[in-house]
Amino acid sequence: MEHWHYSLVLAACLALTAPLEFVGPGVYRRPHLLFQALWPAAALFVVWDLVAIAAGVWDFNERYTLGVLLPGRMPVEELLFFLVVPLCGLLTFVAVQTLLDLAARRRGLVSKSAGR
Repeated sequence: MEHWHYSLVLAACLALTAPLEFVGPGVYRRPHLLFQALWPAAALFVVWDLVAIAAGVWDFNERYTLGVLLPGRMPVEELLFFLVVPLCGLLTFVAVQTLLDLAARRRGLVSKSAGR
């Protein structure tokens, strides 16, 4: 079961932030914007990771990964990390921004009606 640890952490991140899709305009509902937001950071960190792996700066304990390696000896979970974590952050950001905007509009409505 230990070889599922990394994957389970990623799945938990997705599961915990999935409900945020329904707060505001969503993220999954705008796949083109989602792709534009994710690919630059993912590409940069994949290159960084591959260089670090090749240089022996770090490696991955096979005990906690599925053992599926991509070119450059990068575990598939590591690539997924570079997609899942920014996605969860983006879901959180969009939801918080939506709620703050809603609160600001409500304060504006309350302030206007209180002054009458």
